[in-house]
This record gives sequence, structure tokens and C-alpha cells, in this order.
Amino acid sequence: MVKSKIKQSFASAATTYDSVALLQRKVGVSLLQRAEVVGQVDTVVDLGCGTGFLIHELLEQESLKAQQIVALDIAIPMLQTTRNKLHNQHSVNYLCADAEYLPFQPKSVDLVISNLSLQWCGELERALCDLKRILKPGGRLFFTTFGINTLHELKSAWKAVDDYQHVNTFYSAVQLTELLQKAGFQQIELDAKPYISIYESVWDLMAELKQLGAQTVTEGCRKHLTTKTKMQRMICAYQMQDENTLVPATFEVITATGKA
Repeated sequence: MVKSKIKQSFASAATTYDSVALLQRKVGVSLLQRAEVVGQVDTVVDLGCGTGFLIHELLEQESLKAQQIVALDIAIPMLQTTRNKLHNQHSVNYLCADAEYLPFQPKSVDLVISNLSLQWCGELERALCDLKRILKPGGRLFFTTFGINTLHELKSAWKAVDDYQHVNTFYSAVQLTELLQKAGFQQIELDAKPYISIYESVWDLMAELKQLGAQTVTEGCRKHLTTKTKMQRMICAYQMQDENTLVPATFEVITATGKA
């Protein structure tokens, strides 16, 4: 997916994101609990801050304190939503920027936290190298991202219809480890955990993905037209996967940490 499309998708989702981002909040709280080990620092960057949930939780933490917090997102409406929520928090600064081209001086950041946003980077290796560049020696990176088994039910349903790629491809834990090593990170730790969300219909799943700004159709797939007939065939194939007529969707969440 081209960068402009990603930016547009998340900008459009700014007003609906909080109403459906239950998984994002649950995963974000778990991520912050891991980051508590860092203690007191000067500068923290929330990369892909969305609507500011993670920063709000961070400000409530007692064991993890920061002199300055930078809320960074590629979509201005997301930053505006965050600013409105945190208008009285003077330690928070707001920055619209691309995760692959971070506007920070080398070795200027103590801690980077990113919750379910790095998977949308077109060049993840570039993004990780830039994160290594801006972190101080000994600085820490904590992030979550979707793993390779995410939405495997949806992928399987589409395979019953055609050979096109309809769902984004995510990295495995092994691939992420290799990318972090290439970027120069040390003390790398990763673990993967599946989260199962249940929907009443495939349409409900698709609607939630759209509300989150998580467009599942890749740029390569846009070269052909998905007809109503194909969509209905996919829905039938999806529903046949569960005998209870419910629609389960797997989100594999990988939590990763690394030291600069």
C-alpha cells in the first residue's frame, strides 16, 4: 500500500478508531507494563500514536516517567485527536512525520514505544535502522506488530475464490529478529501471542478493519476488480470455517524489545 493511501486511511479513521480499538488498547497496556523497566528518562517517542491512548496510559505510570513525550503520527487528524485529549499535558509535543524518515537528531531519544503501527511501514528495515539512529546508546525500543498468522481465516477464504493477494502480508518473529539484528539492536526479545476476535458476520469484521484504518487490500490487488460475486463467495468460504456460524478472526501480536 502506498504511503499516501496509508495516511489517508488513518486520517479517515481518526473519529471512529477509539470505538473499535479494543485489541489495540489491550495490547498497548501490556506493552507499557514491559517498558516500565526503563524507569525515568528524558525523551520518549510514541511512534504511531493514533488517538493518544498509549500516551494517556504512560502519563498515569509511576515507574516509567519522562521529561518529554513526543506524540508522532503520519496522519494529522490522529494528532489533532490526541492533542484534544491531552490539551493540559505540557510535557507532550506533537509531530506529524513518517516512521521511515524520523526528524530527530542522532542519539537524542531514550525510549521509543510503538503499538501496532510499524506493520504499516513499506520499508520496515529502513524504519528500524532509523530508530536505531535516533536512540541514545543503551536506549530501548519496545513495539508490538501483527505477525504472519494475522487474519489467516480471511486469507484462506480469499484463496478459495482467486489467486490474488487480498490481505496484507506481515513478518514472522524470525524475520523481525533478523531485521532488528541488521539494524544493530542488541538484547533482542520477541514473543508472539494469538488474540481471537469473534464477529457476527464477515461484514462486521471488514467494517471494523475499515474503522481502524487497517485497510487489508494491498496495492497489488487493486489491479483487478473484486466483484460482488467474488465477495459473496469469499464470505461463504469464511463462514464454512466455523460450525457455530460465528466469524472468528485471529490477530497474532508480536511483542519485541531491543537495546541500542
